Amino acid sequence: MIEVIPLKYGTMFKRVFSQPKVFNQFAKDILGIELNITKVHTEYEYPEPIGFVRSRYDLFAEDAEQRIIVEIQHVKEEDFFDRFLYSHLISMVEQVSGFGEYCFDRTVYTIVVLTSVPRDGSINFSCAISDMSPVDEWGNKVSVYPHRLVFLSPRKVNEQTPPAVRKWLDFIADSLNGTVEESLYSEVLFQQMIEDIRKRTIDPNILSEIKDEAAWEKAKARFAREGREKWLEEGWEEGWEIGQEEGRKKGLEEGLEKGRKEGENKVLAQQRQTVIQAKQMGMEITAIATLVGLTESEVQEVLNQ
Repeated sequence: MIEVIPLKYGTMFKRVFSQPKVFNQFAKDILGIELNITKVHTEYEYPEPIGFVRSRYDLFAEDAEQRIIVEIQHVKEEDFFDRFLYSHLISMVEQVSGFGEYCFDRTVYTIVVLTSVPRDGSINFSCAISDMSPVDEWGNKVSVYPHRLVFLSPRKVNEQTPPAVRKWLDFIADSLNGTVEESLYSEVLFQQMIEDIRKRTIDPNILSEIKDEAAWEKAKARFAREGREKWLEEGWEEGWEIGQEEGRKKGLEEGLEKGRKEGENKVLAQQRQTVIQAKQMGMEITAIATLVGLTESEVQEVLNQ
């Protein structure tokens, strides 16, 4: 058993899977296609924004014929499927952004690796594929484009998981508790990956990035868990108490209305504080909006005050 850095951390995942040999073999086993990738980009963005939201890809690579994007998702957000569908479609739309005809010269494959799953049981698969092929009234699939959006969930491996896919998911899942049983992976490529994530061989600078990422994940979880509860418990409770006191003095209806307003003000004040703290920690506007239940414009308005 070897101590490793879990592949749930984006820094480590990108360090391992950005290696061309690993990337090519991963794509071959997951998608069944041969690639000749010599360079894998991390945190890639298109030179010009496409659509209204700029997309950033954890891992991005393409050869002369086709393009592959690999994403890793640590924590499920409310817009989970929609967000990755958007990223997938943007890489298609980018090809026809000029004045020429509508034509996708390169095939777009997007692979999303989920190292955690929602508690509501909405994800109960190890491998799920969405493609662009329509189905006719007889149930026959009409092959139009081979574009594919693939979701992989290492924690949900089962007897139906394809063998070529399973070896990768088993490896990722095995790392998530911080250890790997190296004897289970005889292939040279996997032995190399084990060495790359081995805890005692990690560069101190990279380890620092991972520690920051781990601390940020804990902070996000704490915000999500405690933030709303605190607003409700403290804000509304305090407002209600004020309302009751005012009600005894000036009449129940007038007092409760004032209490309601006081409660709302308390909630808004705590909400504003959370927005500011989240921004100071480097959180994106979109994520802050999801966290506190505001629109992006409302979050920006708070930050501009």
